[in-house]
Amino acid sequence: MPETKLIDGFPYIKHEKPVLPDAEAVTLSQSFYEKMDTRRSVREFSDRAVPRALIENILKTASTAPSGAHKQPWTFCVIENPEIKKQIRIAAEEEEYESYESRMSSEWLDDLKPLGTDWKKPFLEIAPYLIVVFRRIYEFGPDGKKKNNYYVQESVGLASGFLLAAIHNAGLVSLTHTPSPMNFLSKLLERPENEKPFLLIPVGYPAADCWVPDLGRKELAEMAKFY
Repeated sequence: MPETKLIDGFPYIKHEKPVLPDAEAVTLSQSFYEKMDTRRSVREFSDRAVPRALIENILKTASTAPSGAHKQPWTFCVIENPEIKKQIRIAAEEEEYESYESRMSSEWLDDLKPLGTDWKKPFLEIAPYLIVVFRRIYEFGPDGKKKNNYYVQESVGLASGFLLAAIHNAGLVSLTHTPSPMNFLSKLLERPENEKPFLLIPVGYPAADCWVPDLGRKELAEMAKFY
């Protein structure tokens, strides 16, 4: 058990993270980078079943993300019911059709061409799980009064990053899908008014014949500056 004590009346535990030798730490960081560098957004899913325990561990990992004032302002809704997935696909495709036909600029559509995307989203029914990430704008206290959450957008963004890394680490694939507007998700899933949809993430195994765009990533010098 970790050592505990009170500081200013609040319980603390002693943080005992071992300090690795530099060479070992560099090797571990390189290994993790190489693993994460194989992550790709996938639109061709298998309908192969995924163990519920995998999804539960992925969500618990996402919940380790930092958050403003430790409010943990997120809800992860996991959908495996085929009928609900079908309803989500229908509603998402309606919004996506409008976006591709009239909302997106010609520049935006040109930028999407290398990705091969369109308004059709069959993966929303094929993937065994859909995870909808909701951001919790506020909470209700025991007295029923609203209590603010802080840095909600940033906190949920961090948790979503942890979620995607955990999905990849578990040998699964995913896609960050953002049909806009996403209010239909709140209605379909009957979420309370303090929750707003943030991301719709299909999760599963890749299809047997799965292809992804051959895209490069920015080099370190292009995306980082050391001072």
